[in-house]
Formats: sequence, structure tokens, C-alpha cells
Amino acid sequence: MHPSGLITALATPFDEAGALDLDAWRRLLEWQLAAGVDGVVVAGSTGEASMLDEGEYDALLRAAVAAVAGRVPVLAGTGLSGTARTITLTRRAAAAGADAALVVTPPYVRPTQEGLLAHYRAVAEQGGLPVVLYNVPVRTGVDLLPETVAALAAHERIVGIKEANAATGRIAALLPLRGPGFSVLGGDDATAARALLAGADGLVSVGSNAAPAAYRRLCELARRSEATATADWDARLAPLHAFCGVEPNPVPAKALLQRLGYGRGVRLPLLPLSSRHHPEAERMVALARELENLCGRTPLAA
Repeated sequence: MHPSGLITALATPFDEAGALDLDAWRRLLEWQLAAGVDGVVVAGSTGEASMLDEGEYDALLRAAVAAVAGRVPVLAGTGLSGTARTITLTRRAAAAGADAALVVTPPYVRPTQEGLLAHYRAVAEQGGLPVVLYNVPVRTGVDLLPETVAALAAHERIVGIKEANAATGRIAALLPLRGPGFSVLGGDDATAARALLAGADGLVSVGSNAAPAAYRRLCELARRSEATATADWDARLAPLHAFCGVEPNPVPAKALLQRLGYGRGVRLPLLPLSSRHHPEAERMVALARELENLCGRTPLAA
């Protein structure tokens, strides 16, 4: 497995009562596929995985696997604070048909680099799925350092990293690890153009929930090393990058999806988008529609 291109970290749609909206979920998946995404993440942090019970997690993942039907890889978020629980969830994801596990560094417990090595090796060897590492220190409290990634990249069942540490030089430090068995994926929309032009294999995106074809174009331009065109298109996407960070993820992205016809609301302790951001949300929906139309796609809302 070699994850690459545009991979959308999907938000999980809920209905007005707060239950899973599987109809909206299937429509969202079909829109993403029609727009040309190269993979999807189910039940990651953008998917509010920590707010899903076991039955909901299984239903969401099985519905995604059935809808995608092998057209692109399905990555399941399985990272938890403990290694044993992460292995158990990774096995459940494998049983549900996922193609790989996206495993975030253990949140809150702040293991050492040696602990991270042992953790990821155990998950890769016992979880039953290829593993994509996920580093997002601003949320987890621990930074998976490049030298640790280098040691893990040699493992045959560890197939890539989603790097969301936007520090200057981080992606550059990881790029020498790229090869047929290990992908380097950007995990920050705002710096994605820079990472892709530098040689990253792809992008795991939040903004592509609302504008998948537009983010795919960004990846395609960068893949062709069209630096000026990439920068110009990235500038058009920049307001969407910024809006997705005005409140905790996935609140802004889900506000856009709701306006596009895909689900309603978030689960506590998250709250819906603050009213002061509603005018900006309307402008971002208009921008998303404009960019999708330029790419020949429109949201498949209903």
C-alpha cells in the first residue's frame, strides 16, 4: 500500500437528533469519490472518533467500505492513548474492511520516543492492518521526531506518515524516508502547497470535506511541479484553509457541510460554530461552490 494524492479526513454527519446520519454519510462519500479523491479517512479526529460508541464506529466504517467498494483506500482512525486498546480497535477496523489504520500518537500520556517506537511496532505487528503514522503535537502533547519516524519507516507494515507539525523544515526532514514502502503525507492544509512542491506524496485534508475537487487540483498542480499555478490556486484556497481553523476542528468544516446539505451539528464537548462566524461560513460556502464549479464538480447534496 502506498497512500498518496488527496485523502479527505472525513467529518461524521449527524442528524437533527444527534444520531449518525448514514444517508448523508453515503452521499458525502459519493461526492468525494466523484470529485476524484485518492483516499478517505473514517473516524479520525475530524470524524469525532472520540464521540462515537463502538456500534457507531463499526456502522460508520462498514458503510464507508461498502460505499467505496475498493475504488480508493479507506483509512480508519484507530489511535488511542493505550497500546492495547489501539491494537484492539485496529483489529476491529480490519474486520470491518478498512485498508489501513491511521494511528495518531497516543494523546495526553506523552510517551518518550522509545515508547513511541514500541507502541507503533506493537500496533503494526498485532493490529492486522498496514499503519500510517499520524503526528499532530498541538493536539496530542507529543511530537514524533524525524529520527523516530526513520526507525519506524523500516518496518514493513508501517507504510507512511501524516505529518501535521507545520514547523519549517519538518517535512523536509521526512522526505528522505520516501520510497515504495513509505509515504510522506502533509497533514496541514495551510502549508500543503509547500509540502507538495517539496516532494510530499500527498495531503490528508480537512478543507476537502467542502471542496474536494479544488483540493485535488492543488495536489495535481504540485505533482506536476507547476509552482506558479500551484501558488495561485493555493491563494484561492487560502480563505478555506483559514476558516477551518477559526474554531476547533471539525466545527468549521461541519458548518460548511451542513450548509451544503450533509448532516447537522457536532457532539459535546464541541459546540456548533459561533454565530459571529456565520457570515464568514456563508462566504466560504460560496467560495467552495465557485472553486468546485471551476473544477467541473458540484456538491451532490440531495
